[in-house]
Amino acid sequence: MAPSRPTPARAAQARSAQVRAPRTDGPGDELRGVLEPVVTAAGFELDTLDVHTTGRRHTVRLVVDSDAGVGLDAIARISRTASDELDRNEHLLGGSYTLEVTSPGVDRPLTTPRHWRRAHLRLVGVRPRVGDPFEGRVGAAGEDAVTLLVGGVLREVRYADVAHAAVEVEFAPPPEKDLALLDPGHVVGPGPGAAAHGVHDEAAEDTE
Repeated sequence: MAPSRPTPARAAQARSAQVRAPRTDGPGDELRGVLEPVVTAAGFELDTLDVHTTGRRHTVRLVVDSDAGVGLDAIARISRTASDELDRNEHLLGGSYTLEVTSPGVDRPLTTPRHWRRAHLRLVGVRPRVGDPFEGRVGAAGEDAVTLLVGGVLREVRYADVAHAAVEVEFAPPPEKDLALLDPGHVVGPGPGAAAHGVHDEAAEDTE
């Protein structure tokens, strides 16, 4: 019997479905081939695809992103379409599944040049491979290195020299003088403050 279609909701959506016996070869790569086109067609990038299995229950988590961010309507739309694709390809999963679609949280590590570009003008904490941890504000990000404003001084940091980096939560707008140093074309106004730094949107579908 076909499952009923979910109703979009801010936090979660639920429905029931029956699927066949579990596969033994791992569905991750095939799932990406099925779900990535869904995300791309909606105008976003599939940042991360995680599949966690407990017994016959699977959790499929999609982290989607774009330069303009990801809104609630887009999250719900991708969730519905991705769920339909999973139903059509139920052989890729054994047992019931939970589908989660979310945008990146503030604690996501900066691991690729595009992560650094999307953190433009944000404050980040950096743990280098050699030396002490430090904080800096993100300027221009290239393919191999990023410019950071550290203690009022512009500093080029190679990605290869970074062991870990993540955006720091700020509860006040950045100093205008810092923004002017990093982005000479910056227009004075509200900066990337706490509201933009601490929230990510999530929608989920639960199948039992």
